[in-house]
Amino acid sequence: MRPPTIRDVADRAGVSKSLVSLVLRGSEQVRPEKREAVLRAVRELGYRPNAAARSLSERRTRTVGVLLNDLRNPWFVDMLDGLNSLLHAGGLHMLLADARLNRRIGQDPASPLLDLRVDGLVVVGTLPEPAALGTVAERVPVVVAGAREPELPGVDMVAGDDEQGARLVTEHLIGLGHRRIAHIAGYGAVAELRRRSFEATMRAHGLADEAVVEASDLTEEGGFRTAVRLLGRPERRPTALFAVNDITAIGALSAAEELGLRVPADLSLVGYDNTSIARLRHVWLTTVDNASHEVGRRAARCLLDRFEGAGGEARVHLTAPTLEVRGTTGPPCRIVNH
Repeated sequence: MRPPTIRDVADRAGVSKSLVSLVLRGSEQVRPEKREAVLRAVRELGYRPNAAARSLSERRTRTVGVLLNDLRNPWFVDMLDGLNSLLHAGGLHMLLADARLNRRIGQDPASPLLDLRVDGLVVVGTLPEPAALGTVAERVPVVVAGAREPELPGVDMVAGDDEQGARLVTEHLIGLGHRRIAHIAGYGAVAELRRRSFEATMRAHGLADEAVVEASDLTEEGGFRTAVRLLGRPERRPTALFAVNDITAIGALSAAEELGLRVPADLSLVGYDNTSIARLRHVWLTTVDNASHEVGRRAARCLLDRFEGAGGEARVHLTAPTLEVRGTTGPPCRIVNH
């Protein structure tokens, strides 16, 4: 049997094809009884609009490409939920692509999405070569979410206030009595903001000489290796670690356990992002909630505004972070044993 057409819906409902089109587009210019007749006919016939034909007539695909730096990062889950909730309400659908995988096979990360003629692009996370988005932004509206680069004409950025978040962490640890505090840093503008804020806060408290920074790669394995280096120096071992993200903190937690250190009695540990991993009961990680769901919603709003013709200069939207104090931070050992 052939699939039902818009003509079949119109005949079943006793209306014109143009009125069916108005109902399917959500127009408010249709009387309630006519709208109900059309929707009933759609349900009874199992009619599904021809998306390809509609795209040709509207010159839009009603799809938004979402380019993720790394699908393995659980921070993206809440962010995508916020992004999709607003896009879906606007009649748009997400198409996901993994930039890491595309790079591995030698493909331009955004190419598959552009080949599908997406109406816009949301770039999530820090890309190794962010400047490449310049040519993409000349073709479709682009919004960067959860990162602070690249700065391109007309490209809005939505992220957490990373300087404030790192300050909350550092002041929390200092307030507990920690002095030798190490930061496991990452790469990209966001990680740089967190590192600089950590160092500035330590300096403001007269602890610049006690601040240690070790670079990592934003992964669990990288966090493990970096923590082993930091914690393997008994004479100058830090009493607290501030990791650039939750995944890195989980690697540091594994390193502490392997070295026989108790968390938080021997070592306080803080992550960043408040992902689902941090909320697991056997982890219960102190971390920064950078409002990932709200970041997603604001990114969607920026893109919808661009679709509606709101051009102008690029805008930066920052969400306010909060510190989630859980079970991995406490006073340093010398205070506990006093």
